Amino acid sequence: MAGQQELFEAESMVLGAVFLEPAVINDIILKPEHFSQSRHRVIFTAMRELQRDGVEINPFSLVNLLGTEIENAGGVTYFTEISLCCPSVSGLEHYQEVVLKSYRIRELRKAAAHFLNHSSGETAEAFYQKYVETQELGLENGKRKGEALVQLYESLYADPVQAGVSSGYEKLDGFTGGFKPGELIIVAGRPSMGKTALVLNLAYNAASKGTVVDFFSLEMSEMQLYQRLISRMAYIDAAKWQNPFRIFSDKETRKANEALNTCYKMPFQIHDQGRLTLDEIRARIQKTRRENENAPCLVVIDYLQLIPIQGKFERHDLAIGAITRELKQMAKQYKVPIILLSQLSRSVEQRQDKRPLMSDLRDSGSIEQDADMVMLLYREGYYKRDFEGQETEINLVKHRNGPVGTVKLKFVKEFSWFVSG
Repeated sequence: MAGQQELFEAESMVLGAVFLEPAVINDIILKPEHFSQSRHRVIFTAMRELQRDGVEINPFSLVNLLGTEIENAGGVTYFTEISLCCPSVSGLEHYQEVVLKSYRIRELRKAAAHFLNHSSGETAEAFYQKYVETQELGLENGKRKGEALVQLYESLYADPVQAGVSSGYEKLDGFTGGFKPGELIIVAGRPSMGKTALVLNLAYNAASKGTVVDFFSLEMSEMQLYQRLISRMAYIDAAKWQNPFRIFSDKETRKANEALNTCYKMPFQIHDQGRLTLDEIRARIQKTRRENENAPCLVVIDYLQLIPIQGKFERHDLAIGAITRELKQMAKQYKVPIILLSQLSRSVEQRQDKRPLMSDLRDSGSIEQDADMVMLLYREGYYKRDFEGQETEINLVKHRNGPVGTVKLKFVKEFSWFVSG
């Protein structure tokens, strides 16, 4: 950590650089709270205000703006000293980094002290979050811009490698480009439409290619989900799991054993611990990300309406909105795609055309706003019992960063498996 004198000089040089060349304030990423001295916070806040109002930044305009508050900024004499202390703006980036580094350490010390004085799972999580937040501070905006421009340039001359986690279905990937870090993907349908079966297939396809999968199930047990997964992997009728010892053939037993061994080695973890809260989901994602820093990850949550509501809300839709916003923030913070299952309201049953619309999502307003993608499932055989086909439509009705459309898959009920139609 920088010594007090070095930090004081760095903060003075940043402020002095703005006096020397006012336009450099557009290159400064610091915020008032990053400065250690209160008078520097007052000065920089005033500089930002002048910048916002389009007023030239100089000692006279600052004095005029601050008025009687001038003494809180060190007085006119201090302004003069600051304005003359910086001979060149060439070291601005270095001085900002010194200020930020000191700010990180101060914040971590405060968070650590709070944790030590009030030890609990909640304060431990708060300390970790503070650590993550402070590590994200830095002079990275220019680098990110450059990287993005390079990627766009390369895409002009070469077919880009798919950036997201593949669904395992070529046509669906053609629309989505894969599920990308930071995205919140909603999969919705009426009960027994195949929502869980579909996302289990998506999760298996991802895990089989090395993606680390956390599957949070608030409805089905771990045993039930693994039975479905093994049925899909070994091509065994799922109904036979009622008594595999008596019903399985020798060949099916061997295939199931091989599938169990493969499944055990896959980076696929099911969490079915009762009423999983958002805090518990966050802690698990955080742990997975910490253990697999460089590996692609995928999170699946089954399903939205079963996540316990924490806090008090005037309306249920506000509570659901708080959950979807939190999940979107988790996706961005931990750089993972999150697939979230949701129910549809019964209004779809009142129409002649049963294909769901985005407005059929329960508490749809907040879900539509937070989601990057919304996929609605429809199967004709669900409504027509004499309908022989098992074709399922996946209607991509919202895609924040790409096209929308419909993908048709065939549902093989015996194996709980979707195949390309």
